[in-house]
Parts: sequence; structure tokens; C-alpha cells
Amino acid sequence: MKIVADSAIPFLQGVLEPWAKVRYIAGSEIGPTDVRDADAIVIRTRTRCDERLLGSSRLKLVATATIGFDHIDTAWCASRGIRVTTAAGCNARGVLQWVAAALEYLARTQGWQPSEKTLGIVGVGHVGSLVKEYAEMWGFRVVCCDPPREAREHLGFRPLDEVIRQADLLTFHVPLDASTRHMAGSRLLALTKPGTVILNSSRGEVVDTQALLASGRPCVLDVWEHEPRIDEVLLDRSLLATPHIAGYSEQGKATATALAVEAIARTFSLPIGGWYPPQAAPAAPRPISWPELCSSIHTAFNIEAESRRLKSSPHDFETLRDHYNYRREYF
Repeated sequence: MKIVADSAIPFLQGVLEPWAKVRYIAGSEIGPTDVRDADAIVIRTRTRCDERLLGSSRLKLVATATIGFDHIDTAWCASRGIRVTTAAGCNARGVLQWVAAALEYLARTQGWQPSEKTLGIVGVGHVGSLVKEYAEMWGFRVVCCDPPREAREHLGFRPLDEVIRQADLLTFHVPLDASTRHMAGSRLLALTKPGTVILNSSRGEVVDTQALLASGRPCVLDVWEHEPRIDEVLLDRSLLATPHIAGYSEQGKATATALAVEAIARTFSLPIGGWYPPQAAPAAPRPISWPELCSSIHTAFNIEAESRRLKSSPHDFETLRDHYNYRREYF
């Protein structure tokens, strides 16, 4: 059996080798000849899985160690009988930590308390639900929009335009598809208050770069259109900027790799179901107050330092991302 894996996926080397020949390649460099005789591929967002890559392969499984799957042509894979699995939810607390660090920075530098602000959350899935829970605990007024969930569950989420008009801080946690591509475009941004801060840690293409620049709205960004070739004007204008590492916690990465290994174990009947990286500490979720967050987040995650690194070396985006020192989740 042969497996091709993105060489930047942590904790994976040595796990599958007793049962398979594993070839590790940089995700952006995986090509058709590499996967032609592979049975499975373990990837991240940098590998586009479609007919061009997989058309001549015998592949049975695409396991992505990411929550999203917009880099995979799922319809084509289904038509060829190729199973696709994701790591949905794995990085939710890591992204929560990124949002928390951004909110603490904004509160400290702009001089406000959570009770004075309305936080708008667009997308209330794994990540958005956690952001809602903790933001309400910290004292924010929270308004949420998630049309698909509202249609299914009738939870009282608000229409998008209503959330946009009310929010002082607007954070996006949506998957990338036809309905969300450039969701934050000129029409939406025109509805926001002039000082509304746009936070995006979902996918870069959810926000229209040129529309955001034209709007003059302040922003905090982890994801960017055309990564890793990001717009340097937008980078300079961002209050905080990070290289697509919002979900890069040790526990999130460990869980993502474990889910990919589980998918391989199930698909090929390997005796490694339930494996988890022994070197990674387990998550320990707990409530945390706003004062405790403010006093502790800098030690756990210095978002300002990460922003300075990217702003000083935008052409090192991919290197900063691939060699990021995974932080630990502590709430």
C-alpha cells in the first residue's frame, strides 16, 4: 500500500510506515505522477484535489487534515468512488484562542470593555458556537447569523443584514462555497458602521480584498485571498495580521492528524484506530473570565508578535505558516 502525505502535517511520520510505503511531499508540490500509484493521500489546503491531480490515479481515499474542503472537488471524487474525509471541528478552540487574542488587543488599544460592544458572528458552526459561548461569558452583546442552521433548527439567529448593521466587531466563521465567496463585499461593507472591525479567520476569499480596502474599515485577518501571495496594502492596513495560523494549536493539529489516521485505519482495516499523538497534551477546555484572559493570553499567544513577523516579512508567509510553533490550548 502507498500513501502520499503533505510533509508539513505534524505528528504523522512513523505512524503509518508499518503498514504502508509513505512518501512525504510539500503540499503545493504534490503532482499527478506522485499519486498515480497511491492508495490514499493525506493533505492540507495547499493541495488541490481534482481530476487534474487524481484523474490517472487508483486512489481510494482523500483525507484532509483541515476543517474545510473547498480545495477538494468532492463531486468528482464521489463520481470516481474516492472517499473524502475532513477534520471538522479539530481546530475550533485554536481559532477561539485567536479571536480571544484579537478581542483583548482591540479592547486594550481602543480603550473599551466587552459590555460596550456588540459582536456579530457570521457562521455558528464548530468555531462560531464556541466564540458565541465565550463572548457572552465575557460580557459582549452577541448577535449571530447562520441561515442554513436557522432554516433547520429555528434558533433565533438574525438575518445577515441585521447582524451587519448592529455589529461593532464582525467575525466570520463560514465555509467557502458559492454562497460565501466575497460575502464581505462592497454591499455588505457599506452596511457596517464606519468603525466596525472586520475579523476573518475562515477563508481568505470570504472577504473581497479590494472592497475591504475601498471601505476603509479596520480589520484583523488570519486568512487572505490568493495565499501565499497576499495583498501588501491590505497587510499594511490591517490592525493585526497572521499567516493562516488561527487554528494552529498543538491539540488542534494533533486531533486533525489523528482523524486522518483514523480514516486510513477504517478504509484499509489497519489496527491503529483511536491513535492520538503521544507527544501532544490533551485539550483541557474550561471557562475563563475576561480579566483572566487579559492577564494570560499574551503568554499563551502573543498575537502582536505574530503580526509584526508577517508585516515585516510578507514574502515569508508560507515559511511562517509551515514553521509555526503550535501553541497550547488552555481554555
